[in-house]
Amino acid sequence: MSKTEDVLRSPGDKLIGYFPAGFPTLPESVDAALAMCEAGIDVLEFGVPYSDPVMDGLVIQQATELALENGFKLNQLFGAVQEITSKTSTPVLVMTYWNPVLQYGVERFARELVASGAAGLITPDLIPDEAGEWLKISDELGLDRVFLVAPSSTDSRAATATELSRGFVYAVSTMGITGVREDLDELARGVVGKVRKADPDKFVAVGIGVSTGEQAREVNDYADGAIVGSVFVRAFQSGGIAALANKVRELVAGLNK
Repeated sequence: MSKTEDVLRSPGDKLIGYFPAGFPTLPESVDAALAMCEAGIDVLEFGVPYSDPVMDGLVIQQATELALENGFKLNQLFGAVQEITSKTSTPVLVMTYWNPVLQYGVERFARELVASGAAGLITPDLIPDEAGEWLKISDELGLDRVFLVAPSSTDSRAATATELSRGFVYAVSTMGITGVREDLDELARGVVGKVRKADPDKFVAVGIGVSTGEQAREVNDYADGAIVGSVFVRAFQSGGIAALANKVRELVAGLNK
């Protein structure tokens, strides 16, 4: 069982928090990630800035664009992750589009990921059918691999993504891009249902649109965790690390009501 699965198996509702590497600078993103861990997230998603973030909403797009403008390079990722994992026991999953991994070299990326102490990868634009090299090396190295299941996924495709995911399955709550929504789409329950049908024992977390403690608690009623991103980035934009940590504590308190 992976470290991520160990955490998700433990009692209580779970909060998975996203923050982009290199935003606004690499040292600040490391400090922000550590502050989130200290404030109570259960799993950290550390996002790789990418020039064509097709799944990301405006808040995250602007943050990753700034990271790139400020000089973020992919080879800086592993040192940043290592700094985080050396100071916290919170599992760290790197979230990345697949092209940067291909350009870097899949095996090279995977081995440096292991050396950094990361638990594995979330790959939003990689489907299992095209993931042969990643499946092989992640099995060899014991890395988590989180695939996405969307409302549009057929039962067959959802079953394949569920079977091949390790750590958890990422249930996309809406047919759209990431961002804050007032109401969580009811489609989320249907997506989680597809995963449960494929494998009742597989962990599944819901992301895209979760923005309040109440929503995160609601998600935990039928899934194994809530994934929050844009709200945390926006909090940092408005008030730095102090505001970010307060927002994490606010959502954690909402979970524990």
